Amino acid sequence: MSGTWASEERSPLLAWPPLKDHGVARVAVLVVEGLEQAAFFGITANLRLYLSSSAFAWEVPQASHACFFFLGASYLLSPVGGWLADVYLSRYGTMLLSFGVYLVAASLLPVTAWPDGRLSVCGGTIPNCSGHGGGGGTCPGRSHQQFCAPTIYTGFVLLALGVSSVRANLISFGAEQVKDQGGDATRRFFNWFYWSSNIGAAFSLLVVAFVQQNISFLAGYLTPVTCLASALLIFLVATPTFISKPPKGSQVSVIIKLAMKSWGCSWLWVTRARSSPGWWDPPPNGGAQPGAPSPEEDLANFQVLARILPVMLTFIPYWMIYSQLQSTYHLQGLHLHVPNVFQHDQDHGNSLQGYTFPEAWLLLANVVALVALVPLKVHVVDPFLARRRLMPSPLKQVALGMFFSLASILMAGLLEQKRLWYVLHNQTVPQLIGNERYLAAALPGWWQVPQFLLLGISELFVIIPGLEFVYAEAPESMKGATMGLFFFISGVGLLLGSGLEALLSLPAHGWMRCPEDHGTIDSCRMDNYFFLLAGIQLVTCLLFIWISRCHHSSVPPKLCLGLEED
Repeated sequence: MSGTWASEERSPLLAWPPLKDHGVARVAVLVVEGLEQAAFFGITANLRLYLSSSAFAWEVPQASHACFFFLGASYLLSPVGGWLADVYLSRYGTMLLSFGVYLVAASLLPVTAWPDGRLSVCGGTIPNCSGHGGGGGTCPGRSHQQFCAPTIYTGFVLLALGVSSVRANLISFGAEQVKDQGGDATRRFFNWFYWSSNIGAAFSLLVVAFVQQNISFLAGYLTPVTCLASALLIFLVATPTFISKPPKGSQVSVIIKLAMKSWGCSWLWVTRARSSPGWWDPPPNGGAQPGAPSPEEDLANFQVLARILPVMLTFIPYWMIYSQLQSTYHLQGLHLHVPNVFQHDQDHGNSLQGYTFPEAWLLLANVVALVALVPLKVHVVDPFLARRRLMPSPLKQVALGMFFSLASILMAGLLEQKRLWYVLHNQTVPQLIGNERYLAAALPGWWQVPQFLLLGISELFVIIPGLEFVYAEAPESMKGATMGLFFFISGVGLLLGSGLEALLSLPAHGWMRCPEDHGTIDSCRMDNYFFLLAGIQLVTCLLFIWISRCHHSSVPPKLCLGLEED
């Protein structure tokens, strides 16, 4: 690294005197992350309920597919924001643009929650569903056409671009603020970053979801917009304290060339180069961007990516299990008896002071566990291990965390078998959660706490060290793109988890198929699905241990995968 580049990296963004203590920058990033996650969960917690409410009167499957589309896009588009930061705008500039897009797109939701605003942006006629509840029940005159679908899906694409770009860049930008303080400071930052994100999630699940479901969606969706505006304001105010790096240009085309050559596809390179010279060919030395990596550095960067990509791919089954948090774990919780502490009277069912029990509150167990566990890890566990020189490497922590996720899914399968036993013996109770009634097993919902706790512990040892590992290993010129790739792979795992569930639920041959009655899972064999995921994760744990050993032992990637070295 040249001295000029080093000085650029360590300079504040504005020409103010640099602060000796970068604590202000670090705290600003953590607060911004908490507010951004509060906005994200405030948008997604009741999105299905909102689209199936009287405002739009979408069928429940239509609303679920729209939510699935948005959540998937918010992960799969992450490499776009990372690449943009590496090539053109820097992480700081990309986040300013991303927050602007994020804020504008999020403002669409409170606009559509207001009848006049909904007419102005959607046009047409609002469905006649005055008696339509939030749960997606029968709506007189409802057609299969989705009201306001073009506007909603366009907003979701813009929203996903903003979310994914912030996700790909904010954590690495924050890590740059503490990089000069050593590895321990970086590790603590990643822990507190994840803690901040869960503080924001807890606020939205506890407060915003309650407001949306019991007061109004207009007030509920104004809160995320306020959180985003506050995050952008704090980010701008803290600008003089930030340290940033200018973009160095894209190495993606060079990496693709080296990858194709390494895997025996050099003939395709030659064909493409002849058909479109100047696009595929690397620029001559005279045309290289100042400060761009040399061919030797390009090769080194490719070798680094070739070593960390197999590690990242083994995260996919973990994300398949993590996706159950908002799908099958949530569905299982709806069919367990909510404790009577929320019981108000027979007319209101499960409620708190006459309000309905929010469906999103079932996710609080995982979030609250993380809010409690992260400080315990930072202040007790990590110092204890560090004093005894027993601190495991990030990859060893990931391996341990994968076994915790395996224990979580096994616990969920055993609990599902127990729940089905209660149903088989007619030990059930009716209950109201949100705007829907469920016939739940007479088994307290607290029985889900162990699986949520185990999954929360796994997040401490998989997601946080995984982010730390990818950030530390990624080439300097491709940190944004590599972090984006990490979240892209996370999205692939989340989608595969939902896709496998849908495949096994097909009416014709799916052995996890449920009856068509909405909300009924008593004839499903969701326990078998949990045990299938457990088997996949067990195999992956063993595979991850082998791949991580190859990574630590500096074995060439092709030899580690059993291929001949050129």
